Amino acid sequence: MHAYRSHSCAALTSADVGDTVRLSGWVHRVRDHGGVLFIDLRDHYGITQVLCDPDSPVFAEVEKVRSEWCIRIDGTVKARDASLVNAKIPTGEIEVFVRDLEVLGTSAELPLMVFGDQEYPEETRLSYRYLDLRREKMQDNMKMRSDVVASIRKRMWDRDFREYQTPIITASSPEGARDFLVPSRLHPGKFYALPQAPQQFKQLLMVSGFDKYFQIAPCFRDEDPRADRSPTDFYQLDLEMSFVTQQDVFDTIAPVLAGVFEEFGGGKNVDAPETWEQISYRDAALWYGSDKPDLRNPIKMQVVSDHFAGSGFAIFAKLLEQDGTEIRAIPAPGGGSRKFCDRMNAYAQKEGLPGMGYIFWRDQGEGMEAAGPLAKNIGPERTEAIRQQLGLGVGDAAFFLGGKPKTFEAIAGRARNVIGEELKLVDENRFAFAWIVDFPIYEQDAETGKIDFEHNPFSMPQGGMEALQGDPLDVLGFQYDLACNGYELVSGAIRNHRPEIMFKAFEIAGYDESEVRKRFGGMVNAFQYGAPPHGGCAAGIDRIVMLLAGEQNIREVILFPMNQRAEDLMMDAPSEPTSDQLMELGLRIIPQD
Repeated sequence: MHAYRSHSCAALTSADVGDTVRLSGWVHRVRDHGGVLFIDLRDHYGITQVLCDPDSPVFAEVEKVRSEWCIRIDGTVKARDASLVNAKIPTGEIEVFVRDLEVLGTSAELPLMVFGDQEYPEETRLSYRYLDLRREKMQDNMKMRSDVVASIRKRMWDRDFREYQTPIITASSPEGARDFLVPSRLHPGKFYALPQAPQQFKQLLMVSGFDKYFQIAPCFRDEDPRADRSPTDFYQLDLEMSFVTQQDVFDTIAPVLAGVFEEFGGGKNVDAPETWEQISYRDAALWYGSDKPDLRNPIKMQVVSDHFAGSGFAIFAKLLEQDGTEIRAIPAPGGGSRKFCDRMNAYAQKEGLPGMGYIFWRDQGEGMEAAGPLAKNIGPERTEAIRQQLGLGVGDAAFFLGGKPKTFEAIAGRARNVIGEELKLVDENRFAFAWIVDFPIYEQDAETGKIDFEHNPFSMPQGGMEALQGDPLDVLGFQYDLACNGYELVSGAIRNHRPEIMFKAFEIAGYDESEVRKRFGGMVNAFQYGAPPHGGCAAGIDRIVMLLAGEQNIREVILFPMNQRAEDLMMDAPSEPTSDQLMELGLRIIPQD
């Protein structure tokens, strides 16, 4: 017999009754039923119930074991009484009578329990992550993550992609976040960087003649943490293709992701790729207040400025006299009560706004009545016009925000989400996808008037060089994101592979050719030697698994994550270097005041 096990703790069935077996695992829990000891023995695969009574030669030793001790047992498989069968586990028809025991590893007093669903502080969970990972939910999440990655790889190979590995130590290259710098011992005073993404290398692969590339790539960004973003490193499905249009990229990645969500989505409805909307960046901001809208929520915001211009509601009327301002409405089907409207008004105040105006419609017996302060101020005609535009009726409401869109769009988007959730309008049994397209390349600083890049500077402008001859604020890029249930899952672009167009694009933002060559010399030089049109995208692995696992925090699907302060509490990182290390690298630490 094997030194540690003949079977896993999920393998035994009624067909094994009478056999002598050997199992190894952790003591999940111990129960004493009148002198008969029952142990749920757990390994990576499942749980087997083992029992021991005073007739066992090792009863005294079994009495000593405690939760999370690692043990090996030999015993005889017995059938459970029919009334005691546990249909919830694969081994629920049997139990094993213990005849021999070996303690492989004892456990100190536990800082957190593995058995049960108790909640523990993040600091405790991350300091003792190896114990946290023993919990069933965490084991399931990590197995799902591994299976998702394997499925993605197979699906990419099936679409004629090959996986290539790009460097981990490279040159600093601004990708929209801060680099992690790595000092060079051989070149004192110089630094490598960990790649924020394989962006330049995958484009260089296209110049090198590799037609289709993908990689499950580690990426490193020194970012502030969020619930859906790791502050240090993350993994993405990175892909690039030559001789493709934007639609070709969509047609490639969409079936891969849809297939993964169908495979691991727990039976939730997955929108078919051919139905995924393509929404312009500006429309997404207008309708949803976000470039990653949750389309499970049917609420779509609308501009209602005409109904308030010159109206009796002085706040909005005067606001609209200023350039660049507008009034937007958030329809709220089913939200037609003063209590709900007051609650949402309080929400807006908590978000830093003076409040949200509202109108709600109620049945007064003799017909429908519009209620609320706004209805009284603007009168019945304007109120009725708003109702008809928004398609609302009795029992519904609408909320209103005004100003320059960029000052309130984000809050309006969050309010839309809250309204949808509170009114139970969100389809919780669906994964809803949408492509966000037509991102503007440039933006203008309101104070200085300076033009700078608003989004990816390496995207091909729609219209090429000709588009760069007009108003920069009208220039759109072949850049796109894929949103799912309120999260950005994919970001990508058709690349600007023409040096003359790239130089012009950077010139508009105030960067001359010498600066571009200095920052991106490797890629610019390569583009001089017959670069093909190419494009691609990257999909966040961690975020995909977070959605599939139904988690709200990305740390629940990462094996060893950092905390909110970008610290590894288990390994005590970041740590102070030794004097010898600093001396070898020619570095010294300047104390911060």
